[in-house]
Amino acid sequence: MLFGRPSEIARLDRLVDAARDGHSAALVLRGEAGIGKSALLDHCAAHADGFTLLRSSGAEFESELPYAGLHLLLREHVGRIGSLPEPQAAALRAALGLAADGDREWFLVGLAVLSLLTELAEDAPVLCLVDDVHWLDHETTAVLRFVARRLQAEGVVMILTARDSHAPAFAADGIDELTVSPLDDDASGEVLAAHAADLPGYVRDLIRAESSGNPLALRELAAAQREGHLGAETAGIARLPTHGRIQRSFGDRIAALPQGARNLLLIAAADDTRSTTTVLAAAERLGATLDDLDLVESRDLLRPAGEQLLFRHPLIRAAAYQGAATRERAAAHEALATVLDAQVDGYRRAWHLAAATTGTDETVAALLEAETDALLTRGGYAAVTSGYARAAALSPLPAERGRRFLAAARTALDAGQLDRADALADQAARNLADEIALAHVARVRGSAANWRGSPAAAHRIWSDAALRVAPHSQDNASYLLFNAAELAWLTGDFPAAAEDAERAAALGLRNADRVAAIATTAAGINGRAGKTPADGLDALRRMLGVVHTGKGPTALADGTTVVVWHLMLGDHVTGLERAEDLVARCRARGALGVLPRALGLLARARLYSGAHGQALDAATEGVGLAKDIGSSALLFGVPASVLAYLAAIEGDEERCTRLMAEILAMSGDRAGSIGEGPLALLDLGLGRFEAAHERLSTTLARPHRLDLIPYVPDLVESATRLNGPPQLGDAFELFESWATATGMPWARAVVTRCRALLDDANAEEHFTEALATHALPGDRPFEAARTTLLYGEWLRRRRRVNDAKPHLRQAAEAFARFRATVWADRARLELRAAGDSVTAQAPGPDDPFAGLTPQESQVVRLAADGLTNREIGAQLFLSPRTVGYHLYKAYPKLGVASRAELGRLPRSGGG
Repeated sequence: MLFGRPSEIARLDRLVDAARDGHSAALVLRGEAGIGKSALLDHCAAHADGFTLLRSSGAEFESELPYAGLHLLLREHVGRIGSLPEPQAAALRAALGLAADGDREWFLVGLAVLSLLTELAEDAPVLCLVDDVHWLDHETTAVLRFVARRLQAEGVVMILTARDSHAPAFAADGIDELTVSPLDDDASGEVLAAHAADLPGYVRDLIRAESSGNPLALRELAAAQREGHLGAETAGIARLPTHGRIQRSFGDRIAALPQGARNLLLIAAADDTRSTTTVLAAAERLGATLDDLDLVESRDLLRPAGEQLLFRHPLIRAAAYQGAATRERAAAHEALATVLDAQVDGYRRAWHLAAATTGTDETVAALLEAETDALLTRGGYAAVTSGYARAAALSPLPAERGRRFLAAARTALDAGQLDRADALADQAARNLADEIALAHVARVRGSAANWRGSPAAAHRIWSDAALRVAPHSQDNASYLLFNAAELAWLTGDFPAAAEDAERAAALGLRNADRVAAIATTAAGINGRAGKTPADGLDALRRMLGVVHTGKGPTALADGTTVVVWHLMLGDHVTGLERAEDLVARCRARGALGVLPRALGLLARARLYSGAHGQALDAATEGVGLAKDIGSSALLFGVPASVLAYLAAIEGDEERCTRLMAEILAMSGDRAGSIGEGPLALLDLGLGRFEAAHERLSTTLARPHRLDLIPYVPDLVESATRLNGPPQLGDAFELFESWATATGMPWARAVVTRCRALLDDANAEEHFTEALATHALPGDRPFEAARTTLLYGEWLRRRRRVNDAKPHLRQAAEAFARFRATVWADRARLELRAAGDSVTAQAPGPDDPFAGLTPQESQVVRLAADGLTNREIGAQLFLSPRTVGYHLYKAYPKLGVASRAELGRLPRSGGG
């Protein structure tokens, strides 16, 4: 019975009851060890009649095998994997060790688990209970977080428990949390009355005072008192934290057991399979018997559960393992290695042999490395990192030690463990003398610095390493210098990029021309180092001619670079085609490590194409996925910047400001070179011309200004609204040169619009030419609407109101389609000033998607294209049930009654 938990029980009961009606939820219970989190899970399990129950728990000593926790959770339902879409099924089978082949990217495994839970929920609601999630392997926790954040309407409830101190941190961003607090005095008294009624009252009072409201402490200190392990030292115990008091009590109780029983507990603590057969076989080698098992069961320390032996509480396991001497732990691991089958449990056996080894041993190191190599085929970079690192520590020879530390550093980087990657790379460097190997160390260290938001540091690492490795490997030197030059571009350090190109040429590298091309592109687009935009775009086209994006481990990442380059060429039409193809390939492969950036680029291309609603959909999904998998500047920044521009266009100052603050906070060294384009556009729309001009002038005046081309038209417009001659420096000439080099009509139209603002005497000629050019294929509709508005304003100021009205009305209608509220208001204000009482309204029948959320909009568009719920779910990383839920919510907003009517909805306009 649970005492003192009415509010917690009520909340959990609501979640379970809602799942019966098809609703989903995820909740993290937090609290100190012994506070009652597991008991609350027991309550949920006991009151979930008719549910499919999945239950698992983490343990401190079993976090080194990838997806081990997931296997325990799903072991009874692996037979249902075959019902999943094939890429998901293959990934999940591979992750669980049920197949040798399959993409093991954890993002795809997460989608497979979400789909499997949905399949199970077709038969009955699902209750997924995971205790001590902080002790699970890295891959399982990543998958559980991914699934928990995406539960919506499947009929699945996931409840996780995490210790809030004295354990690894468990990040639960985007998941609801509930802190389980200590019991009050009355509830503590009820616990003692139920579990310690045989003890004198003054002893119960002492225990209540020492337990600080911790239910496990109340029961355990009472048991310790009965067994004679509490004594009069309670004042000493009180100085320890609660978990320390309880673990010390468990340790005292274990120490009082016979040697055989202690060995049995130690073996059970060291084993990660929890298999009764394995534990008893290994314990027998250390002299334990079934009588010892009976004894620890009678002391309520260990209990059988089917074919497993489980500790009553994780602190018992910790006490059993940590309380043993080093030689005792080594003997336990050696016994486990002896009884494990090398063919079936090769990695576990090797890991136990490594744990049993003190000092160095090349035989064990080589065995562990070989088993870790095999483990790598299952993904699980975090566990693989531990395997390589332990093999390195066991290696007697420096060269082998360094090579294995380098392997560990690479997999730590792949796992996103940047600090760990740095530390392992440093250990590798201390043991390596070969310059080629040291160049690979530099790759790891530079990548970690860049991903952490320090591209300037990464540039130094790669540039210096290139000079050292050039006499030994041209390919490595070329790779390092090319990437160093690209990082210099990202930080706006154009002289550094030029120096990298000069070094590549001086070293006579085969690919020196590529390093020179990227340096020329960076300098030319920004008008630096004597280079023009035409020089930059010519170099960019040359790079496009040699980049390969078909196959290989970097194909998808290279694909994002190609899209960026097309957009830099001003070619959003080709950029849109490439982005759509790239997103489709990412979805097909479940490549969530690239997909957020790809979605951001797709959103940018859609924004340029005038499909603002679809841009919002893609950018929103990209930001959500970036947060799901662990945001970085590279993943989050691109889609978030599109959302910021959309917020600026719509006049949503709070959202625009918040998004820009998030982007800047995540940008590290890049923050100084990031402009304030969205905020300046917001100011322009709101008529704050001086503020817009100040933002843009500040950005363009920075020593390391970065890719200033997009800012120039806004700078021109804001400057011409201020008193005095416009202060533009060389910005307009640079923009004009770039627009000419692109050969894009839309860019030429914007240049002509800027001339109209700068040359009032010939403004009308420029405006009419600009509008005619906007009418050519491949235009950017939002820019055309701005040109139309500016021309209408120019005409009205010259009192040519009849000429102005059609242009102002057209602009107002276009801005309304784009949901550009402040811009539409500006056009309506000009219309009223021109004496026109008819104004364009907000999006109506022409934009039926305006009232949908971004996710509803994506679902509806795909359904209108004829995709099934399952196919839509596979594309959007949602369950089919959630897809159906979004359609159900969207139908009344769209004024339709069935899926068949979706295809008749208009798909143009701002959507």
